[in-house]
Amino acid sequence: MKRPPLTLAAVAAALAAVTGIAAFTAPGTPADGAGSAAAARLPVERSTLVCPVPSGSDVAETAYTAFTPGGPDQAAPAASAKGGGAALVTAVKKPRALLTVKEPGKPVAATASGAEAPALTGSADGVLAPGWTAQQTTTVPVGSARGLLGTSCSAPDTDFWFPGAGTAKNRQDYLHLTNPDEDTAAVVDIELYGPDGAVKSESTGTDGFKVPPRTSLSVSLATLTPTPVAGLTAHVTTRSGRVGATVQVQEDGAGADWLPAAADAAPSLVLPGIPADATSVQLVVFAPGEDDADLTLKLAGPTGSITPAGHETLHVKSGMTTTVDLKDVTRGEPGSLLLAPADARHRTPVVAALRVTRGTGAKQELALIPAAAPVGARATVADNRAAGVTLSLTAPAADATVKVTASPGTGGGSAATKTYTVKAGTTQAVKPPVPAGLKGSYALTVETVSGGPVHAARTLMLPHDDGVLMFTVQTLQDDHGTVAVPRATQDLSVLGRR
Repeated sequence: MKRPPLTLAAVAAALAAVTGIAAFTAPGTPADGAGSAAAARLPVERSTLVCPVPSGSDVAETAYTAFTPGGPDQAAPAASAKGGGAALVTAVKKPRALLTVKEPGKPVAATASGAEAPALTGSADGVLAPGWTAQQTTTVPVGSARGLLGTSCSAPDTDFWFPGAGTAKNRQDYLHLTNPDEDTAAVVDIELYGPDGAVKSESTGTDGFKVPPRTSLSVSLATLTPTPVAGLTAHVTTRSGRVGATVQVQEDGAGADWLPAAADAAPSLVLPGIPADATSVQLVVFAPGEDDADLTLKLAGPTGSITPAGHETLHVKSGMTTTVDLKDVTRGEPGSLLLAPADARHRTPVVAALRVTRGTGAKQELALIPAAAPVGARATVADNRAAGVTLSLTAPAADATVKVTASPGTGGGSAATKTYTVKAGTTQAVKPPVPAGLKGSYALTVETVSGGPVHAARTLMLPHDDGVLMFTVQTLQDDHGTVAVPRATQDLSVLGRR
């Protein structure tokens, strides 16, 4: 569908995903006798992000926010060898700058209205590259796509898992593929797995979707299944090139949101950020290997971990998607779901996601929560508001201490910091620090101080005129702002060797 040019209310913000492309200068020569020194951790010098087309609704309102941690109020990695700025551009044939981040520690924002906003891609260089984050938040007040849709813009990649997709009659799921490359087309294959195994369509193929350079492609998953399937896992891979990939979910009577790619398959997973007032929680699990998986389920709450009644163990057949209805499992307390092998001797990797709803009847709203990797050294989520923000912190295995920093606002304010201790096997759902004198929105950065690992998710809630509890949940990912670079010395004698 042809879309008119993008109009932004302010100098706009571009989006894409952290590639972690790094170029480094050689470290100095180690002292005599030092031998092979440990690798140095140096900041990445270029990051790339992509964001999908926000919405096809004419009444959609989208906010873009971009941010790089650092500055006087936040910890930043060692200075990069290069300076530079971040310019975000649309993923179209004639790219143009939309938003520029000029210095670490200060978020920038822009807005777009209606259905004309395109997918975006951009890059950050030099001191702005480590930890560069972008967020896309869309409000659709009416229609089948009604809801609050939020997604952290992601790095282009070659392999994605989306447990929790679906093509049931009340669902309209679209896979968005964005190619940020300027010269090379990407070729994408899509595999679908339902409760009975691989789903094959006789009328349409799922292989070889071509995404031209600087282009975004939307694929209706319903066109890829011969009959409606309620619980699906989509596996997206590229034969050539890299893409940003995410699934937009629209469900009749329950709203809409984005389903990001789940964390890599692993024997143990954490799905953080289930709201205390969740009225329905569904778990979707898939075992991509050749072996079945037997799992234990635990809900990590404020005081410890419990096993949901009737769900002590879960058997997941290889190659088949399993859906479990956990109903109102949180029962008024916030929590995170922990999956682990039932037998430590059989550690079968799985992927997983949650479908969570708040409200009932015509006032339901859904959100999708994929399994999340630990926040690692540092993770950031942008576009937080003065009210309606909850930060969930989960320590599945050991006590942990984290530092949470609220950046200045996009329109002004002073950074604020608070430290939290999270006990092993628990989830803390906290109201994060808010910048003093906040104007606009701000970014939250979570840093692991000790212990861990820690998994985190941010819930953003916005009021709606008809009483719908509009919300979206974004998990926080390690920003991989630094990479290990082996120390080296000059050895000109190699020039004379044969």
